[in-house]
Amino acid sequence: MKILFLGDSITDMHRDKTVDDGSVFGYGSGYVFCVAASLYGQDPSKYTVINKGISGNRVVDLYARIKADVWNYEPDVLSILIGINDIWHELDRGDGVDLARFEKVYDMLLADTMERFPDMKIILVEPFVLKGSATEEEFGEFTKTYEYAKAVARIAEKRGVYLLPMQRKFDEASEKYGVEPYLFDGVHPGVAGAALIAEEWLKLFKEKIDKNN
Repeated sequence: MKILFLGDSITDMHRDKTVDDGSVFGYGSGYVFCVAASLYGQDPSKYTVINKGISGNRVVDLYARIKADVWNYEPDVLSILIGINDIWHELDRGDGVDLARFEKVYDMLLADTMERFPDMKIILVEPFVLKGSATEEEFGEFTKTYEYAKAVARIAEKRGVYLLPMQRKFDEASEKYGVEPYLFDGVHPGVAGAALIAEEWLKLFKEKIDKNN
C-alpha cells in the first residue's frame, strides 16, 4: 500500500528532498515520520510512505505540482494538509489565497485527481492554528483558519473523501499542557503536536482504510 503525504512545512518538516526511497531522512521530523515509523514498525513490507510536503506551499502550489508529486506516483492513499499559508502569506507578503479561491482550487485538485484515480483513498486534514509566537500579534486574522477548515470539510463531504479534524484536538491538548509542546510557534508542530496528528491520522487510517488488515 503506497501512502503519499502532500502539504506545506507542517508536512515537510525539513525532509531531505533528494531522498525518495524510504530512507529515514526523507520523512522530515514531523507527523509523517511518526506515521511511517508506526506503519513500518508493524510491517515494513506492506507499506510505502512518501513525503511530498514543501515548506511555504499554498493550495495553488499543490495544484501546480499535483501531476509530478502525486499522479506520477500513483498512490493508493493520498493525505493532504494545506491552508495556513493561504492566510499567512497574505499577511506577510500580500500573496495569500482568499477563501473562495482556496475552496475552488482545492476542489479542482480533488476532482482532477479522483477522475484519474477513482479508487484512490483520500484523507483531508483540517488546517489548524493556536495563539503562539508567530500568530499572537495578528491572531484575529489567523482565526480565518477556522473558515478554511470549514471549506475543507465541505470539500470532503462533496467528494466523499475522509476528513481528519484537528483544531479541536489541538485546542483541548493545549488547554491542558500549553501551546508550545504542540505548536511551538502557533503553526508548526513540536514533538507532541506531531505525535498528536500521527495518532489521529493512524486511528482514521486503521478504522476506515486499513481496517481489514
